Amino acid sequence: MKREIRAAGAAERYMARLVVGVALLGLSAQGLLAVSCSVVKHGEPSEADKALLAADYAKAEGLYQADLAKKAGDPELTAGLVHALLREQKLTQAAEVVKTALAATPGSAALITLRGEVELRQGEPWTAEQSVVAAYKLDPCNARTRLLFARISQLKANYATAKQQIQLAHQFDPADPEISWAWIQTLPAAQRVTETEAYLSAPNGLDTVTVGILRANLARDKKLTAEPARACSLSSTAGADEIPFIRLAGFGWGGHSRGPGLEATVNGALSRLQLGADEGGITVFRPLAERAGLKRITDSEKSLMPGGKPSYLAYADSIKIGKLEFKNCTVKVIESGTPFDDGDGSIGIDAFADFLMTIDYPLRKLQLGPLPEKTPPAPVASPALRTNPTDTMYAANEGLSDRYIAPEMKDYSQIYRFGPGLLFPTAMNTNKMKLMALNIGSDGTSVSTEAAKEVSKTYEKAAEGPQGGKILVADAITFNFAHVVQKLNGVKAMDTGIFSKILGTELSGFIGRDVFQVLVMHIDYRDGLVKFEYIQNHGFPKYD
Repeated sequence: MKREIRAAGAAERYMARLVVGVALLGLSAQGLLAVSCSVVKHGEPSEADKALLAADYAKAEGLYQADLAKKAGDPELTAGLVHALLREQKLTQAAEVVKTALAATPGSAALITLRGEVELRQGEPWTAEQSVVAAYKLDPCNARTRLLFARISQLKANYATAKQQIQLAHQFDPADPEISWAWIQTLPAAQRVTETEAYLSAPNGLDTVTVGILRANLARDKKLTAEPARACSLSSTAGADEIPFIRLAGFGWGGHSRGPGLEATVNGALSRLQLGADEGGITVFRPLAERAGLKRITDSEKSLMPGGKPSYLAYADSIKIGKLEFKNCTVKVIESGTPFDDGDGSIGIDAFADFLMTIDYPLRKLQLGPLPEKTPPAPVASPALRTNPTDTMYAANEGLSDRYIAPEMKDYSQIYRFGPGLLFPTAMNTNKMKLMALNIGSDGTSVSTEAAKEVSKTYEKAAEGPQGGKILVADAITFNFAHVVQKLNGVKAMDTGIFSKILGTELSGFIGRDVFQVLVMHIDYRDGLVKFEYIQNHGFPKYD
């Protein structure tokens, strides 16, 4: 397969254009402090509102359309209809409704914000960012504008700003269910449990599956709040460390060969963990949990993924990786034996978010070093291993800060961060930008079915690996992201709908090891910054 890796053009020129939007958003956050805003007063909910709150989205859609036929262009009715359509995953229809409404009332801050919400769900946070700026100039007191600003700030690793904007949105409109839920996530653990119980006891517009997940999370959080706080803090005195990869045999998710692994000692028990960037934290299978004597904390929870096994959280006294030892760690345990002969679980690269990571594929090693100190100085806690995949961004509720680009990292690319995932603005065959997620654990790059059909010719072929069957593939796609241009043939297409729904933004695929296996990857997880290097004659030709 012919590969091309060179300095990119389209993605970097595009990211540079966003600097203006970033600056304007920063100014708006400061300027808002001088604005006096009133609390939103809601009238009695209409029948359409009640249907939306009851999660009967199809009924709500019909009722809002009927109401709009009598009161065309009404911003509140339009917002209700668009929110119902988004819950039904009808993105194209939602965008058309907003476009029509804005054509009639182009100066409406509420409608421009609504356009931004649709743009974010369509996988275009860069476009939504410009809508936030435009809406703020018209109405800095719009609570939904502040909520959208917060969501984009989270993606951009501006966590202090995101928390501030959520709190402001809640002050302006505490009755909005989406704003209330975002605000609850910023609270300390004990208060978060109390507020979540109240939130779930009233109509909130969430579907039954999501409500079930939140109730399970609530039960877990109740258990965790009764336990001592565990930060999995670094206890060894070692500084920077270099950890060699280990080879893991067999096939993983989607029929792909498994990615590199790391050796770790859990309570003295040697384990082999696959390195990945999907679920996040540390996840182990039950045999290792029993062998290491992990102490169970929570009850079992059902998996979110089809065919997934139940899991629970457990506590490890010690986890050693390389020269580094961490104490008091919470990990996820899958209630099943490993499907592999030589693996005990996985570790997401987000687990090393407190370190500057260098993933050197050609030399098959992971290097961990200190993150640059922020200017002005920010509160710095002892480095920790982020082992608990269920932690929210605000779990500690302290030490939140915004993205910092140190002078020595000016040539790093700014990307989006969502939980454990890293999302890259990526041009595929055209200058049309789409969101792709980094997938360390997969050897193959894949794209959504919609993106594959949009940018390339597609055809079916026999699937590799033990699953068998046929898969849809794209003939040829050139990926342009983070100063890298890479052309691949026969790219697998897949349904990314469930991932897009969880993320709240359209995901157009996963960047796998066939793109970056000859690169050295530097990652600052804290600030959402990455840098890829291609070094001639460096290490092995590929990871095998």
